[in-house]
Amino acid sequence: MENILLQRYELPNFSELKPDKIEAAIDAILANNRSELKHLLDDTTEYTWDNLIEPQAANDERLAELWSLVSHMHTVVSNDALRKVYHQCLSKLSDYDIELSHNVHLFKAVKSIESSKHYSQLDPIQQRIIKHELRDFKLAGVDLNEQDKASYKDIENKLTQATNQFEENLMDATDGWTKLVTSESELAGMPEYAIQKALTVAQEKNKKGWLLTLEYPCYEAVVTYANNRELRREMYTAYVTRASEQGPQAGKWDNSKLMEDILAYRHQQAQLVGFDNFAKYNLQTHMVKEPQEVLDFLQQLATKTLSIAKQEIQALRDFAKRDGIEDLQVWDTAYYSEKLCKQKYDISTQMLRPYFQEHKVIAGMFALVKQLYGIDIVEKTNVDIWHKDVKFYEVYDPQGNLQGQFYTDLYAREHKRGGAWVSECRYRRKLKDGKIQIPISFLTCNFAGPSANEPSLLTHEEVITLFHEFGHCLHHVLSKMDYIEVSGMNDVPWDAVEFPSQFMEHYCWQKSVMDLIAEHYKTQQPLPDELFQRMNAAKNFQAALAMIRQIVLALFDFRIYKEFDPQQGARIQQIFDEVRSSYEVMPIPTFNRFQHSFSHIFAGGYAAGYYSYKWAEVLASDAFSLFEEKGITDQATGLRFLHAILEQGGSKDMLDLFVEFRGRKPEIDALLRHSGLSAN
Repeated sequence: MENILLQRYELPNFSELKPDKIEAAIDAILANNRSELKHLLDDTTEYTWDNLIEPQAANDERLAELWSLVSHMHTVVSNDALRKVYHQCLSKLSDYDIELSHNVHLFKAVKSIESSKHYSQLDPIQQRIIKHELRDFKLAGVDLNEQDKASYKDIENKLTQATNQFEENLMDATDGWTKLVTSESELAGMPEYAIQKALTVAQEKNKKGWLLTLEYPCYEAVVTYANNRELRREMYTAYVTRASEQGPQAGKWDNSKLMEDILAYRHQQAQLVGFDNFAKYNLQTHMVKEPQEVLDFLQQLATKTLSIAKQEIQALRDFAKRDGIEDLQVWDTAYYSEKLCKQKYDISTQMLRPYFQEHKVIAGMFALVKQLYGIDIVEKTNVDIWHKDVKFYEVYDPQGNLQGQFYTDLYAREHKRGGAWVSECRYRRKLKDGKIQIPISFLTCNFAGPSANEPSLLTHEEVITLFHEFGHCLHHVLSKMDYIEVSGMNDVPWDAVEFPSQFMEHYCWQKSVMDLIAEHYKTQQPLPDELFQRMNAAKNFQAALAMIRQIVLALFDFRIYKEFDPQQGARIQQIFDEVRSSYEVMPIPTFNRFQHSFSHIFAGGYAAGYYSYKWAEVLASDAFSLFEEKGITDQATGLRFLHAILEQGGSKDMLDLFVEFRGRKPEIDALLRHSGLSAN
């Protein structure tokens, strides 16, 4: 019988995605792709888009689709069997990718199209795809000699395994620490939902008391609200030492050597293909092209922010002293920040949380994009899902045509990677028969789920997170590109990928949007105007501290990749300490090992690119400022954003797309204004 995973599907069959079927299916697709490529190359004398580029993209898409499902399951319902087969397949896929990128015959075939008469008959998007394919061939080392190609392949395999192991270590370290509290008085100050959740977790583990974990909703509740300072310190210490040689799990699941190896591997690869360092290499596919431009940009933001951040932390120290805290520590900052915000603005996270029922927020968010883009989003049941909490939605255009589909998996749980992200399941493209393939994506978060006493309620910060990820989702499912190579987020510069997501965040501060998403879960009353006004007044509370933190992380990331020297080693802690000493306004404990859980830059796509969040924030703020001029939900402006940004994917340079929408190049003023900082 044919492996069911090899059958094409309208929607994925997650219940059939069994570990014992995965490797055989991957092997079969790899064998078929190799055979098909040989046929494409050997049986043709004159290469064209139709006889090479399009069929090769279709072959690779089949592999990517299956692997996207496996990768997704590996992050959301991890288990030993799935991990094992995931590891086994990783090296095979890495080998295949390198095989393609080092295939001189394929490279010359693509290059022959560029120099043929046929090329001028292609549309501008097809020409761009070919130019970028040739660029990527060179960046992957197609011109290397055989010995260097073998070295590149070996490094790539090691890098793939190391980044995966980094992520698994972090997941195991997060799951591996718990604290059983036997007296509820120790949890005084914490919200009822968090206490109830800890009780439920303990019961599920057959323990008496309240079980605290390092899942983010629990961690945040403790460090923000627990009156017990020692408990906050203990929780903070466990959280910031995950997967390191420090803290209560010292040496267990330690990422120290993996980080050194990952930096070394990326440096070696960059040098093999002719770049001084990975930072310079990585920028070749970004909006920003020169390392100094990144550093100057971050320095510009820091200059406008640092003095304000120092004032903010001093105000917090002064406030804590009234409570007898003479030596404010990092495990105190969230706790006293929440109290200070409450005193200054008569607002707190817990005052707002009852108004943000997850299902109401989702419905209001969908209503917002209906106003902006004319689309309808409808939940569909009776589809195959991987967990009972998963929901599935379909997106319809104004004419009622199905345009996209997506799954949501919003609650934190054991064996699920922390954080929030969107990943692609299937891309939009036009098929040979002229039909449109519908794009599908996964939207994943880690919110606190419903408890015995109340529905899933979000903090306003979590509402922002949800809107952010939904922005990524829209970028994928609203694409109108016919070619998979530029569909959705494909071939969008990494420092512009966050643009649509950060754009959506601005709507979380608008009264008209609050009317759509906010309703008290007990009284069904909307968010009162005066509460919204206090919330908005507090919007930029400690905004400079938040910006400085992002600048520190971005500088640390960029410097460790730009300054890597094999003779000196990675110097990870040294560089982090240097950056912190220059910009951090709050002393960080020597045991802090945040970098060991910084998966964005060690296991994700943000290596030498974490600055992208701030770079894209400039684009997002400037774009939103046009809505401030025309009307927050003005559909004419919304459709302009839809057509210029969301629909076009990577089909043009992002700067050109931005100018197409905004009418000019991006300016930093709106970001500074939205952050409560002077534009001068």
